[in-house]
Amino acid sequence: MPIPDHPIMFLKPPTTVIGSGQEIIYPPQSKNVHYEGELAIVIKDKIKNISKEEAPKHIKGYTCANDVTARDLQNIDGQWTRAKSFDTFCPLGPRVESHVDPTNLKIRTKVNGKIKQDSNTSNMIFNVYELISFVSSVMTLLPGDIMITGTPPGVGPLRVGDTVEIEIEGIGTLSNKVVKKQ
Repeated sequence: MPIPDHPIMFLKPPTTVIGSGQEIIYPPQSKNVHYEGELAIVIKDKIKNISKEEAPKHIKGYTCANDVTARDLQNIDGQWTRAKSFDTFCPLGPRVESHVDPTNLKIRTKVNGKIKQDSNTSNMIFNVYELISFVSSVMTLLPGDIMITGTPPGVGPLRVGDTVEIEIEGIGTLSNKVVKKQ
């Protein structure tokens, strides 16, 4: 994708959320499911229209996220709701960490032990504080809301049987296996 002038927003329903060690279900509607390793922000307070300077005091912490996406459906639909909203498509974890600098964290994605994404949050187009300010200008954020922040280069396909790991410095490793729906 070309670099956007402003953040692109989408929502994932709560049924997409699973924890580390839980299984990502490969939906039969897709033939091209991708991983997207990302930093996730956990919101601490009810906030609306805050500046990027105010944002840090409203963050509970950070965790690892995998913004699993049915890329073929995303390309067909043009918008992203269906492609990103299948049950199990938002693994989060392994814990929420508040004592890290979100502007300078190593982030790495591995599939079956092989490095697929290797970057740093310092390379983000919009930093976490800018994202919180932008989103809070559109909608009220509530305690416990989670924002995922965008993925580094290197996204790619997942297959049934794969294990995908998202590792972020100071937070830990989120690990999930991909399975076929029974």
